[in-house]
Amino acid sequence: MARAGAAAVLLPGATLYLGSEPPPARRMVELGVAVALGTDSNPGTSPIESQAVAIGLACTLLRLTPGEALVAATLNAAWVLGIEDRLGSLEPGKEADLLLLDEPSHLAIPYRLGSNLVRAVWKRGRRVA
Repeated sequence: MARAGAAAVLLPGATLYLGSEPPPARRMVELGVAVALGTDSNPGTSPIESQAVAIGLACTLLRLTPGEALVAATLNAAWVLGIEDRLGSLEPGKEADLLLLDEPSHLAIPYRLGSNLVRAVWKRGRRVA
Protein backbone atom coordinates (compact mmCIF):
# COMPACT_ATOMS: atom_id res chain seq x y z
CA MET A 1 0.00 0.00 0.00
CA ALA A 2 2.82 2.41 0.85
CA ARG A 3 4.55 1.86 -2.52
CA ALA A 4 1.23 2.32 -4.32
CA GLY A 5 0.52 5.57 -2.47
CA ALA A 6 -2.70 4.16 -1.06
CA ALA A 7 -4.10 4.89 2.37
CA ALA A 8 -5.76 2.56 4.82
CA VAL A 9 -8.97 4.12 6.09
CA LEU A 10 -9.60 2.48 9.44
CA LEU A 11 -12.89 2.46 11.34
CA PRO A 12 -12.14 1.49 14.95
CA GLY A 13 -15.76 1.95 16.01
CA ALA A 14 -16.81 -0.76 13.57
CA THR A 15 -14.06 -3.01 14.94
CA LEU A 16 -15.49 -2.51 18.43
CA TYR A 17 -19.18 -2.92 17.59
CA LEU A 18 -18.75 -5.88 15.25
CA GLY A 19 -16.27 -7.58 17.54
CA SER A 20 -13.99 -8.13 14.60
CA GLU A 21 -10.25 -8.63 14.56
CA PRO A 22 -8.54 -5.21 14.52
CA PRO A 23 -6.67 -4.35 11.33
CA PRO A 24 -2.86 -4.39 11.66
CA ALA A 25 -2.64 -0.61 12.06
CA ARG A 26 0.60 -0.66 14.03
CA ARG A 27 2.29 -2.71 11.27
CA MET A 28 0.83 -0.46 8.57
CA VAL A 29 2.37 2.61 10.20
CA GLU A 30 5.71 0.81 10.57
CA LEU A 31 5.64 -0.02 6.86
CA GLY A 32 4.92 3.60 5.90
CA VAL A 33 1.28 3.17 4.94
CA ALA A 34 -0.75 6.34 5.37
CA VAL A 35 -3.46 5.55 7.92
CA ALA A 36 -6.66 7.61 8.13
CA LEU A 37 -9.43 7.32 10.72
CA GLY A 38 -13.17 7.67 10.45
CA THR A 39 -16.16 7.10 12.71
CA ASP A 40 -18.24 5.03 10.24
CA SER A 41 -21.24 6.63 11.94
CA ASN A 42 -24.15 4.41 10.98
CA PRO A 43 -26.64 2.22 12.85
CA GLY A 44 -25.45 -1.05 11.32
CA THR A 45 -21.79 -1.20 12.25
CA SER A 46 -20.85 1.82 14.35
CA PRO A 47 -23.25 4.30 15.98
CA ILE A 48 -20.26 6.38 17.10
CA GLU A 49 -20.47 10.01 15.97
CA SER A 50 -17.44 11.34 17.82
CA GLN A 51 -14.11 11.56 16.04
CA ALA A 52 -12.50 11.94 19.47
CA VAL A 53 -13.88 8.51 20.41
CA ALA A 54 -12.54 7.11 17.13
CA ILE A 55 -9.11 8.52 18.08
CA GLY A 56 -9.33 6.90 21.51
CA LEU A 57 -10.36 3.57 20.04
CA ALA A 58 -7.53 3.79 17.52
CA CYS A 59 -5.12 4.02 20.45
CA THR A 60 -6.67 1.23 22.50
CA LEU A 61 -7.82 -1.22 19.82
CA LEU A 62 -5.42 -0.46 16.97
CA ARG A 63 -2.34 0.38 19.08
CA LEU A 64 -1.66 3.74 17.46
CA THR A 65 0.04 6.40 19.53
CA PRO A 66 -2.06 9.50 20.32
CA GLY A 67 0.02 11.49 17.85
CA GLU A 68 -0.42 8.91 15.10
CA ALA A 69 -4.15 8.73 15.74
CA LEU A 70 -4.49 12.53 15.65
CA VAL A 71 -2.64 12.74 12.32
CA ALA A 72 -4.76 9.87 10.98
CA ALA A 73 -7.96 11.72 11.95
CA THR A 74 -6.88 15.07 10.53
CA LEU A 75 -4.17 15.45 7.88
CA ASN A 76 -4.29 11.89 6.57
CA ALA A 77 -8.09 11.94 6.44
CA ALA A 78 -7.95 15.21 4.48
CA TRP A 79 -5.37 13.64 2.13
CA VAL A 80 -7.67 10.67 1.46
CA LEU A 81 -10.41 13.15 0.50
CA GLY A 82 -8.06 15.20 -1.68
CA ILE A 83 -8.46 18.36 0.42
CA GLU A 84 -5.14 18.36 2.29
CA ASP A 85 -4.12 21.54 0.47
CA ARG A 86 -6.70 23.51 2.47
CA LEU A 87 -7.68 21.37 5.49
CA GLY A 88 -6.24 18.83 7.91
CA SER A 89 -3.43 20.80 9.51
CA LEU A 90 -2.61 24.28 10.77
CA GLU A 91 -0.41 25.84 8.10
CA PRO A 92 -0.25 29.20 6.33
CA GLY A 93 -2.86 29.40 3.58
CA LYS A 94 -5.14 26.72 5.03
CA GLU A 95 -8.67 27.41 6.28
CA ALA A 96 -7.89 27.38 10.01
CA ASP A 97 -10.62 25.00 11.13
CA LEU A 98 -9.64 24.08 14.66
CA LEU A 99 -10.73 23.10 18.14
CA LEU A 100 -9.41 24.39 21.42
CA LEU A 101 -9.44 21.54 23.91
CA ASP A 102 -9.82 21.88 27.65
CA GLU A 103 -6.60 19.91 28.20
CA PRO A 104 -2.93 20.86 27.95
CA SER A 105 -2.03 18.05 25.53
CA HIS A 106 -3.36 15.92 22.69
CA LEU A 107 -2.55 12.94 24.93
CA ALA A 108 -5.82 13.58 26.80
CA ILE A 109 -7.98 12.72 23.77
CA PRO A 110 -7.64 8.94 24.05
CA TYR A 111 -7.19 9.04 27.82
CA ARG A 112 -10.51 10.83 28.37
CA LEU A 113 -12.45 8.58 26.00
CA GLY A 114 -16.01 9.84 25.58
CA SER A 115 -15.45 13.16 27.37
CA ASN A 116 -16.25 16.38 25.57
CA LEU A 117 -12.96 18.27 25.76
CA VAL A 118 -13.93 21.02 23.31
CA ARG A 119 -13.69 24.53 24.77
CA ALA A 120 -14.00 26.52 21.52
CA VAL A 121 -14.37 25.98 17.76
CA TRP A 122 -13.03 27.98 14.83
CA LYS A 123 -14.18 27.61 11.23
CA ARG A 124 -12.12 29.28 8.51
CA GLY A 125 -10.32 31.29 11.17
CA ARG A 126 -13.50 32.64 12.79
CA ARG A 127 -14.68 31.52 16.22
CA VAL A 128 -18.10 29.89 15.86
CA ALA A 129 -18.59 28.23 19.25
